[in-house]
Amino acid sequence: MEVGNHTILTEFILVGFSADTRLQLILSGIFLMLYLITFSGNMTLVILIQNDSHLHTPKYFFIGNLFLDFWYTSVYTPKILANCVSEDKHFSLAGCGAQMFFSCVVAYTERYLLAAVAYDRHVAICNPFLYSGTMSSSLCTGLVAGSYIGGFLNAIAHTANTFHLSFCGKNIIDHFFCGAPPLVKMSCTDTKVYEKVLLGVVGFTVLSNILAILISYFNIFLAILRICSASGRRKAFSTCASHLISVVLFYGSLLFMYARPSSTYSLERDKVAALFYTVVNLLLNPLIYSVRNKDVKEAFRKAIHTIQPQG
Repeated sequence: MEVGNHTILTEFILVGFSADTRLQLILSGIFLMLYLITFSGNMTLVILIQNDSHLHTPKYFFIGNLFLDFWYTSVYTPKILANCVSEDKHFSLAGCGAQMFFSCVVAYTERYLLAAVAYDRHVAICNPFLYSGTMSSSLCTGLVAGSYIGGFLNAIAHTANTFHLSFCGKNIIDHFFCGAPPLVKMSCTDTKVYEKVLLGVVGFTVLSNILAILISYFNIFLAILRICSASGRRKAFSTCASHLISVVLFYGSLLFMYARPSSTYSLERDKVAALFYTVVNLLLNPLIYSVRNKDVKEAFRKAIHTIQPQG
């Protein structure tokens, strides 16, 4: 299709990581292994939460919904694997739009869920005697449902705003996924409105959720400081340490990606950073919520003992 003197693009070419065939096969094996480990870790955690009555609490209800980490990596990994083992690097406009939409759904939803978990930890530490009454099943369900609804609405706005643009010129994307920055560079229409809308959508969502998390943890730290015994302070802090690590990893990787000065930009470094928050970060989350968690380890031990007699 042509508009004026420009040919409108209907497909793209994802370069991926390397043109070396042997390296691509090695990478495909590594990514497949990481994908299966991420799947196993997330599903194990979800099954434990579903089957162990001791984990039927608001905290684990929210953590169970963070299994969408697996869906996030599922948006990217199949295409990465296909690019590594196939000579055909083409990616249709519709496929690019679908990948962006579903990745945005998961990313925006996770932002809301992380804020919801921060509020849960705030109530648990600052108002422990009111915790059961405050964090009712209806409130928890409402917070999770609201997170998913917010994720879908933000994703619709983000994706529709991006693909409202027309793309022309070279259709080569030197990356392993279809992201907004390279698409904007290919735009042959004015992007001023696009940038304002995107800044509004992303800025409001990120800042509002970070503010909610900061307020929750500010009150949590004040409550911990008021605890007299050192063991009590350690116990209180340990209940929110895993969530705090997840927040730092999630927002830290995003800040590294999008808040760097343009003078320090490096394509290879950009790919490595993107790989961290699309694959590696999601692999770490099940470990973060289970390795130092006594409740999860006890549930896992009981599950193993239940399975063993059947072997």
